[in-house]
Amino acid sequence: MMSAVLEKVRTQGNEARYGAIRIDDVVKIYDPEGAAVMAVDHCTLDIKAGEICMIVGPSGCGKTSLLNAIAGFHDITSGAIYMDGEMLCGPGKPKADPGADRIVVFQNGALFPWKTNLENVAFGPMMQGKLSKKEIIEKARSMMADAGLSGTEHNYPGEVSSGLRRRVEIVRALMNDPKVLLFDEPYRALDSLTRSVMHESLLDIYYKNKVTIFFITHDLEEAIFLGHKLVIMTTRPCRPKKVLEVDIPHPRDYSVLTSPRFRELLEETASVVHEEARKSFASGEKEG
Repeated sequence: MMSAVLEKVRTQGNEARYGAIRIDDVVKIYDPEGAAVMAVDHCTLDIKAGEICMIVGPSGCGKTSLLNAIAGFHDITSGAIYMDGEMLCGPGKPKADPGADRIVVFQNGALFPWKTNLENVAFGPMMQGKLSKKEIIEKARSMMADAGLSGTEHNYPGEVSSGLRRRVEIVRALMNDPKVLLFDEPYRALDSLTRSVMHESLLDIYYKNKVTIFFITHDLEEAIFLGHKLVIMTTRPCRPKKVLEVDIPHPRDYSVLTSPRFRELLEETASVVHEEARKSFASGEKEG
């Protein structure tokens, strides 16, 4: 399946026009009237429409606070976040409005265990009521087939592997036609072999949809393999320490892991990640 997708991408233009994110001098302070814990410190970052932006940093550094601000789950203290030039949050509006244009794929999963995979995928559009039930089911079946999920439509999430459940979640998110997908360590609980398959599966889905992806991870190899852009964050408070354009051409498959350029990028970034991890350990930061 992957080789066919790669060939299709090489011969067809499919560039994203929407989903550009601008994070402009954002500060996030929890409990400003009390403990005043700064999670994000004057963070500025530009993510192009259709770009896979990988965010790497120590546990508890503030990466998820930034994701939650983009999603509209948390407010910001100062600065602004824009999507396609329109302010999501900023002066006079500290919290973005949650919307179907920005969908989060959570670390621990969020499928309804009492619904079939097909029902899970169709859930969002069913609630929105913009399409007929027939149109929604046809779209859901088509997108599941494109993601290699044919034959699992009538299974429940508990009846398929963890890797397939992750794929169902991504397809469910894409059913809402979002501009941005926000991933918070979605493959953290998977074993290394399943994770490697899921990386190629995600790229397979991405090449067909070209949605902007903001992806938090602790895995540097994962970040380099998937990303157009790699952002290494400082230990808390979070701000970019190094921003790297990953100059390995897309589309990619797992053969790039053994390429000289991949190893060079890994060596170039490993010391930066390790330095921040040591600072985090010394300061006693915890998971979160």
